[in-house]
Amino acid sequence: MLKVAINGYGTIGKRVADAISLQDDMQVVGIVKAHPDYMAKIASKKYKIYAPDEKSLKNFGGSDIKVEGTLVNLLDEVEAVVDATPDDVGKLNKPVYEKFKKRAIFQGGEDHELTNLSFNAYANYDEAWGKDYVRVVSCNTTALIRTLFPLTSYGKISVRATLVRRATDPNDHKKGPINSIEPDLKIPSHHGPDVATVIHGLDILTMAVKAPTTLMHVHSVNVKFDKEVKKDDLIENWKKYKRIMFVNGKDEIKSTGQIMEVARETGRPRGDLYEIVLWKDAVAIKGNELFYYQAVHQESDVVPENIDALRSMFQLMDRDSSIEKTDRKLRIGELAYAR
Repeated sequence: MLKVAINGYGTIGKRVADAISLQDDMQVVGIVKAHPDYMAKIASKKYKIYAPDEKSLKNFGGSDIKVEGTLVNLLDEVEAVVDATPDDVGKLNKPVYEKFKKRAIFQGGEDHELTNLSFNAYANYDEAWGKDYVRVVSCNTTALIRTLFPLTSYGKISVRATLVRRATDPNDHKKGPINSIEPDLKIPSHHGPDVATVIHGLDILTMAVKAPTTLMHVHSVNVKFDKEVKKDDLIENWKKYKRIMFVNGKDEIKSTGQIMEVARETGRPRGDLYEIVLWKDAVAIKGNELFYYQAVHQESDVVPENIDALRSMFQLMDRDSSIEKTDRKLRIGELAYAR
C-alpha cells in the first residue's frame, strides 16, 4: 500500500485526496493545511491534519482541530507527496522533499523546469516510470493533450486553439468573476508550449481569453492533418478513450452550465467531471482540417492524472492497467451519452 501525503488541501488537493482514498493500492496518511479554516475542519473528519511548519502550527492554537505535527513529521510517515500548494510554492517545497528523499508530484502551476518531466497518462505514462519528481500539467493543458494525443496516430498534425478560460474557481471570493473579457496578450499563450513538453515536437499555437464565469473552460480547436480525414473515423478513435466524453446540442446540452448540471444530476461527488467534453454535433471536417469545441471542468480533470503518475513513479503497474483501474474507481466513462 503506497503511503501518500497531500500538501495543500484546496481545489485540487482535496479532490486528489478523496480519489486516492478510493484506490486499493494507495492511501492518504495525512494532509497539510496552513490555517484552521472551514476546509481544515471538514478535512479533519476524514484525514490527519499537519501544518506546513512551526509558525503555521501556532495558527491552530486556539482552534478545536487536532494537528498531528508539521510537514516534516508527516514526511517520516509516507513514501510520496502530492504537492497541491498554490502556484510557485511547490518549488519552495521541493528542497524539503529532496532532503527527506521523498518522491513528489507537482501541479501545473509550477514550471516544467522544476521536474523536467510533465505528465499525461495517455501520452507519456512510461516517461514517469521510476522517476522521483513529476509535474502533472494544468487543467487546460491536460484537456488539450487528452483530445489531441489520439489524433497523433494519423501522422503529423498542426494545432491552433483558442481557450476561453473561466475567470476564477467557484469558491474564490477574491478575484471575481471579472465583469469583462480579458485577452492574454502574450501570443502564444503558455498552454501550447506546455502541451509540447508532453507531446514532443507537436506544432501547436494557442491563444487565450478570460471570461466572466466560474464553471468551466471552453476550447475552440483547429487541427490540420497532412491528408484528408473522415469525421466518423476520428470520433470512433476518440471513443476508445474513456476520459473523453461526447454530448449533443440536440439534447439541449448547449452550454457549460448544462454540462455541469449533467455531472451533478448523475451523482458525481462535488459534481466533478473528470472527462473532457466534446460536442459531437459540432465536430466538423473541411478537407484535411478538423474543427471542434471541448469543455473542461478545471476543478477535477487533472485528478486521475495524479493517481496514474503515482503508479508510474512507483512502478506499480503498466499504463493501460493503471488507467483502467483509476477510471473504474472514479467511475470515469459512466456519464457518456454518445459513446
